Amino acid sequence: MSSGAPKGENCLVDMDSKAGDLFIADEGHPTGTGGAGIMAKLWLPKGFSVAMVKEWVERRRVSIRPWASFVDQRKFSKPRNFGELCQRVVRNVDTYNSNYTFIFLGLILYCIISSPMLLIALAVFAGAFYIIHLKALESKLVVLGKELTVPHQMSLAGAISLPVFWLAGAGAAVFWVLGATLFVIGSHAVFRELEASDMEELLMEPV
Repeated sequence: MSSGAPKGENCLVDMDSKAGDLFIADEGHPTGTGGAGIMAKLWLPKGFSVAMVKEWVERRRVSIRPWASFVDQRKFSKPRNFGELCQRVVRNVDTYNSNYTFIFLGLILYCIISSPMLLIALAVFAGAFYIIHLKALESKLVVLGKELTVPHQMSLAGAISLPVFWLAGAGAAVFWVLGATLFVIGSHAVFRELEASDMEELLMEPV
């Protein structure tokens, strides 16, 4: 009696085709990028794409000021009064916002790399989100009559990994990053003299 199940080479062909389907680009992917099969769907929620991240990084990279000028000690001085201090902070934050952004990201990266437990906590969070998101792709996850959206899935993954973050001292790490960022950026914004173009704009502003 013959059965409908594929045998021999036919079975291997079917398995290869199914495996290949996982990585075939999906033109209708909700991210608008066409996706890259299931791998793209796992990590790119609706309204978000790698192209958006690349575009944001590129904008920051283009608008970044030269680091040599950013740290030029000859252009640092004590503000003469509180009014000049406020002017420097406002103008420098606007002028060097891309430099400050990369400093903030660098401090975050340093904090993560220097803390093995924090790396483990992030791995647990990523793994939990991966599994939850994969299950959501296979079938809708409903809790209390509501479907779990991507933000809800991330919150659930965060709740699962919360004990590991607590053991890793994530709270102290967050305060350290914020404190270091405020100190570095605040000091630069206060003591960095304004560029000539900024001074001309201030002089031209009506009193």
